[in-house]
Amino acid sequence: MLQPGVLWWVSAALTLLVPAMTVVTAAAQPVPGPLLTRWSIDVSPHTPHPEHPRPQMMRPHNWHSLNGRWDYELVRLAVTPDDEPAETLLSTGQILVPFPIESALSGCQLRLGPDDVFRYRRTFVVPDAWQSKRVLLHFEAVDWSAVVSLNGTYLGSHSGGYDPFTFDLTDVLATDSGAGQALEVVVADPTDRHTQPRGKQVTAPGGIWYTPTSGIWQSVWLEAVPQTYIKSIRLTPDLDTQTLRIETTVAGLPGSASCSVDSHVFDRDGANELAHSSVTFAQFDGAMNSSVVLNHEVLIPEAHLRPWSPDDPYLYRLRLRLTHGDREHDSDVIESYCAMRKVSVEPDEEGVTRIHLNNEPLFMFGLLDQGYWPDGLYTAPTDEALKFDIEMTKRLGYNMARKHVKVEPARWYYWCDRLGLLVWQDMPSGDASVGYGDGEIERSADSARQFELELKRLIDARGNHPSIVMWVPFNEGWGQYETQRIADWVKQYDPTRLVNAASGWNDVPGVGDVHDIHAYPGPGIPEPETERAAVLGEFGGLGLPLAGHTWQDEKNWGYRSYEDRASLTTAYLDLIEQLRWLIGRPGLSAAVYTQTTDVEIEVNGIMTYDRVIIKFDDIEKVSAANRSVYLPPPRLRTLVRCAHDPGEDAIAWKYTTTNPAAESDTDSPPAWALPGFDDSNWKTGPSGFGTRSTPGAVVNTEWGTSDIWLRRPVSISTPKAAVDDGSGGAALRLLIHHDEDAEVYIDGILAAELKGYSVDYTVVAMTPAASAHLQASRQSGAGVTLAVHCRQTTGGQYIDVGIVEIVEPES
Repeated sequence: MLQPGVLWWVSAALTLLVPAMTVVTAAAQPVPGPLLTRWSIDVSPHTPHPEHPRPQMMRPHNWHSLNGRWDYELVRLAVTPDDEPAETLLSTGQILVPFPIESALSGCQLRLGPDDVFRYRRTFVVPDAWQSKRVLLHFEAVDWSAVVSLNGTYLGSHSGGYDPFTFDLTDVLATDSGAGQALEVVVADPTDRHTQPRGKQVTAPGGIWYTPTSGIWQSVWLEAVPQTYIKSIRLTPDLDTQTLRIETTVAGLPGSASCSVDSHVFDRDGANELAHSSVTFAQFDGAMNSSVVLNHEVLIPEAHLRPWSPDDPYLYRLRLRLTHGDREHDSDVIESYCAMRKVSVEPDEEGVTRIHLNNEPLFMFGLLDQGYWPDGLYTAPTDEALKFDIEMTKRLGYNMARKHVKVEPARWYYWCDRLGLLVWQDMPSGDASVGYGDGEIERSADSARQFELELKRLIDARGNHPSIVMWVPFNEGWGQYETQRIADWVKQYDPTRLVNAASGWNDVPGVGDVHDIHAYPGPGIPEPETERAAVLGEFGGLGLPLAGHTWQDEKNWGYRSYEDRASLTTAYLDLIEQLRWLIGRPGLSAAVYTQTTDVEIEVNGIMTYDRVIIKFDDIEKVSAANRSVYLPPPRLRTLVRCAHDPGEDAIAWKYTTTNPAAESDTDSPPAWALPGFDDSNWKTGPSGFGTRSTPGAVVNTEWGTSDIWLRRPVSISTPKAAVDDGSGGAALRLLIHHDEDAEVYIDGILAAELKGYSVDYTVVAMTPAASAHLQASRQSGAGVTLAVHCRQTTGGQYIDVGIVEIVEPES
């Protein structure tokens, strides 16, 4: 099998002659796929993704896209009996760059085997106006290893599927200005057959694992720069001191020369200059074409200080000008942008540890965003499509996206910066995984080296985007190793952002800025801490396949499935209500709902995979519910205690594990749930009931059989408060932890019928009939009978019920 890093093999293959044989040919036209988006018809076969790939590093008039049709050969490599490399040509034709080899929009939709390489070839002409400049070749991302040559001369290689890389072509360009330059890129991709970071790509997709995305999957482009030029910039805002720190790397500086960088900050429209600063580096004694780093700060005047936030995503225009010696005519100018914002973890006014944005508590609520497309896989069909997901996320009331084990093109983050969407950025996972609570894996030295190299490249490449507020090195035990060391390194390398050391599963106490748990469907909250904020890194996952908009017609998958949009919407709104009370005194700081769209057979999206349908049947109601999480949180007032509530007295229930209903009893409501039922033969025990290993359980009475029935007289005549679910008064709810199915009755009236299981106590709305009856009983001072049936099939088991009222803060 072709192993990553064995680039001699690929290089040797460059020199082989292709044997004469019959091969499959293909043109760079979209091929039929299981599903397309509406943007697929807008994909240009000549210049797909024509926008500048790096909005924060632009020389607007000195670049040229190489996206479009390329020739390709798919080759299988082997070793002859004489240990010489040999190859077999499998397919040849044209591919549309920058779409992955496996995608419909690529025009070929091929798969790479373990011993396959994919050769890209094309020619280009360098504009005459560039003859006095250096010419750079940029790849925004190639998955996974690439060997690049120009005019038969080896330029270099790169391993890593998510980060940009560059070659200087100047010295190998053909001297005839009219001659075409012959570019070749040879790619190999082991996908899940090796340990490299790969995210959710697998060779056998299914469930939460998706189709591989090999080869060039982001833009390829040329850029003309002066002989001495700005190679990179690093922007670090400091809101508290009103300064922007700028680190500029200058390349190609002649020996014994000096250079200076001038930085100009403008308002959003670029009409008014607000601040200016410069730095000079003199008496450079290095070798020709060496690089130097210049650091300086720009002070933003108080009158023009406007912090970036989701509600006000204000961006400053930034222009950098490099000059060296007296060569003003050969200066380099970069057009960029920046923002002033701060993210931190600190106590709020009540002493609860929370995430703060710009020194104010802000609840972060967003979507788990996989970044997959049915027609382009890792690559969105167009820039408008890329923007669409962000616009819909904002429209529905979310203020954040967690970019899940994938890194997007720079333009995705540009739209987040412009539109005001906070980003939690995952590092793509790789290598082996461990189960829940099983700690860490032990990586090989090569695996660890590659992971850390790509992690650093991720921070370097995306670190200037103000929208990114958190780095997430590990997710659910996938490739998780030396968690404390990795988290500490990330925080040291970028102290301006939060570090979520391990999202879900295998937390290392005290490591990172947040403690992140996953709960499906949830919601839930980790135990509050004084030094780390409590966050819910994944929850929800409510599934609904919609015919005509799925990757396959049947056997789709979701964490919890629903039959129609109305029932999905009701369940979602119930989750958001439960989420709100976790924000208050328990202190939840953030939550991530799974997920933005369906992906292949996983149908947990709020949108279908083709982005045609938003699954909620009342978008405005859902949007209002989502925005309610940013309001002052409600509090729960206990009316009927359960084991979740502290108290000295045990909470006694009558209970039985023998079915109290006679076989001929078909009454509705069941007799055992009515106030007058004789339960004198039932046992008495304190709540809750279940097994102690069940997550979130507070077991005071062991229950290990398949079914249990509970009864208890209760009164909620005090404290008095309004009980009007529709007019802003306090709303009565059940506080329940059930594993598994449960029915709850109030005086024989069905109050809730719950399927599946919860992992903690959740707030559940009652049926209108039960709520009205309880309201009337409360007003009259009469007591009621609370009755419960819970059934268990496998795993943990637990049941406990109380009654609370949700009290909204006064406006």
